[in-house]
Amino acid sequence: MTAMTVFEAFFLNLLVLGLALLLDQISGEPPEKIHPTVWMGRVVSYLKPRFRSRTPRKTRMGGCVLWFVCVTGFAVATIAIVALAEKYLGAAGYVLASTIILKTSFALKSWDSHMLPVAEALESNNIQEARRLCQKTVRRDLSNANEQHVISASIETIAEGVIDGYTSPIFYFAVFAAPGAVVYRMINTLDSMVGYKDQEHMDLGWFSAKMDTAANYVPARITAFVMLLASALAGENWRRAKNILSRYRNTPESLNAGWPMSAMAGALGVKLEKTGQYTIGETYETLKTHHVYRALRIMKTTCAVFTLLVAVPLDYYGTQLIQKLVVRI
Repeated sequence: MTAMTVFEAFFLNLLVLGLALLLDQISGEPPEKIHPTVWMGRVVSYLKPRFRSRTPRKTRMGGCVLWFVCVTGFAVATIAIVALAEKYLGAAGYVLASTIILKTSFALKSWDSHMLPVAEALESNNIQEARRLCQKTVRRDLSNANEQHVISASIETIAEGVIDGYTSPIFYFAVFAAPGAVVYRMINTLDSMVGYKDQEHMDLGWFSAKMDTAANYVPARITAFVMLLASALAGENWRRAKNILSRYRNTPESLNAGWPMSAMAGALGVKLEKTGQYTIGETYETLKTHHVYRALRIMKTTCAVFTLLVAVPLDYYGTQLIQKLVVRI
C-alpha cells in the first residue's frame, strides 16, 4: 500500500470488506483442512505442552511466551502474504489476499446453520437433539437442561457471538487491515483453547484470557450500544434493551459478555440464565423458540449497522494510521 493515497487505500479496504461479506454469504465457512482458525488451533495444541513447566510461575511465563509466539507468527505471516500478493499482482492481489484472509476471521452465515437446527429440534419436541446441537456452541453442561435453559443458552451464544464472531474482527480490520483481523482471531483462539480456570490451564492460559478480555473491551461496548439501534430497526423494544443494559451489563463475571447479552435480553423481553452463575434481564415474555429466531435477526441487524456506522468511518482513520506508519518505516 506504499504507493497508494489514503483515499485509494480506503477504497480498497472497503472493497475487501464488501467482498468478504459477499463471500461469507455465498460459501459460508471454508473446509477445516484449509481454515486458518483450524491451523491456529493446531499450532496452539502443538505448542502448549512445550511451554508448560513444573512450577506455576514458570508456566505463567511460558503462557506469555506462547501468546507472543502465536500472535507474532500469524501476524508476520499475514503481512507477508498480503505484501507478496500486492507486489506481484498489484491492487488486485492486495484485494484478493485480504478478502480471503478477512473472510476466515469472521462468521455470519454459519450462525444460522448452528442455531436454527436447535430451534427446529425444540419445535419438534426433541429436547435430546436440541441439547446435543446446542452443546456444540456452549461450554456449560446441557445434558439435563430443560427447554427454557436450552433456549437461554442459544440466545446468550448468539448475543456473545456478535462480538467474537463479527464485530471484534471487523473492528480490528478497520484499524489495522487484514493483519488486525488475524491477530484478533489468534487472540480469541488462544483464549478458547487455554484461557480456562481449571487446574490444567489456569497458569498457562491466564495471559491469553487477559488479552482476549482486553481485545474485546472496546468492541463489546460499542456493539452493545449499536444493538440498541439494531433492536429498534428489527422491531424490538430498544428502550427496554437500554434499561436492561444499564442494570445487568456487569452481572456476569466476564467484563465483556454482559454487555451484548443484557442488551439482547432487554430487546427480547426475556430472562437469560446460566444456572448457578448469573441471571440477566426480566421476564416480560416466557422463553419460546421464536426468541431464537428474533435473536438471530437482531444479531444480523447489529452486524449490518456496526459495519456502516462503525467499521466504515473507522476504516478511513485506520487507513490514515497505517499510511503514516508505512511512511515512517
